[in-house]
Amino acid sequence: MFPERFSNLPAYAFPRLRALLDSHEPGGPVLHMTIGEPKHPFPEWISGIIAEHAADFGRYPPNEGTPGLRAAITGWLTRRYGVTMDPETQVLSLNGTREGLYNAGMALCPEQKQGQRPTVLMPNPFYQVYMIAAISAAAEPVFVPATAATGHLPDYAALPAEVLDRAALCYLCSPANPQGSMADAAYWRDLIALAEKHDFQILADECYAELYRHDPPVGALEVAAQMGADPERVLSFHSLSKRSNLPGLRSGFVAGGPQSIARMKQLRAYSGAPVPLPLQHASEALWTEEQHVTASRRLWAEKYALADDILGHVPGYMSPQAGMFLWLPVPDGEAAALKLWQATGVRVLPGEYLSHETAGQNPGKAYIRVALVAPRDETKDGLTRIRDCLFA
Repeated sequence: MFPERFSNLPAYAFPRLRALLDSHEPGGPVLHMTIGEPKHPFPEWISGIIAEHAADFGRYPPNEGTPGLRAAITGWLTRRYGVTMDPETQVLSLNGTREGLYNAGMALCPEQKQGQRPTVLMPNPFYQVYMIAAISAAAEPVFVPATAATGHLPDYAALPAEVLDRAALCYLCSPANPQGSMADAAYWRDLIALAEKHDFQILADECYAELYRHDPPVGALEVAAQMGADPERVLSFHSLSKRSNLPGLRSGFVAGGPQSIARMKQLRAYSGAPVPLPLQHASEALWTEEQHVTASRRLWAEKYALADDILGHVPGYMSPQAGMFLWLPVPDGEAAALKLWQATGVRVLPGEYLSHETAGQNPGKAYIRVALVAPRDETKDGLTRIRDCLFA
């Protein structure tokens, strides 16, 4: 009486972590460094905008986003990436990126490709919604290692031609969660060319695009435009959760070709929950204001530097260039997370909870993910405890 396609799913990462740690007493003051929930202050003025439009909670909001919000989004895309998108047909408001990444799989993945079950390509480690979208669409998820050997980005071109020919969708997160690696223009060009050759769509998860240390990450849409690629080839997903430190706002967008956006709009008309109108007004203001983003980015840079100072001696350490995580090498991620909890009270996430075992190998097993989301002093304390416990 229940669908079998979800019966073999592992427990989600955070219930798994609770099962691993919660039967043990913490060895010090509890410090959560697990979830990517930014703790930087969000703009104070946003509360006034929500209050000003509070009466609009009494109205059904437009599913696709207000004209003002869509115009603010396309304006930001032009300023950030130099691309011109039609606010009427090429952008769609979302409840953050996760909802959109899932619905894109449901709306865009065909039942068959070349008379066979389609594949959906994704990095490994990966954001778990990619896998669930593939399974929900009755496609075959294909997990492609994103390890030190490949620059922590998946080498999709190394897949067999048979797999690529069946590919319908390809997910890529840049900057990557959890490694922080960034796809440069050459990587995007090669991937877009591969997608053109084998006729699949790229779902570019770029929700961390504004969290960077030096140079802003290159965007998939800007490279696609420079190449003159099929406008339907790339869809880009962005969120205010990370950019504006507002994960509870649940506001983001997808931008792409008009046919793809139309299909997502049609699905969301039946099954999506539109962003409430007061929050759409707040989102419009946030996409047009950059000072709060610049101020937040300075805080991230300070914490990247802290990580370098405290953990830079660790063999295999990757100095963060973007994102909000450290991807720290350890002999065994679960054992390290348990030891750290019992000895210090710091909670981190075993890397294997973000990865899928293929051919007997789990590319996240020898890592822990450390979220640098807390204020500076708290982050410094946590990193020091990690160093003294695991790397002294």
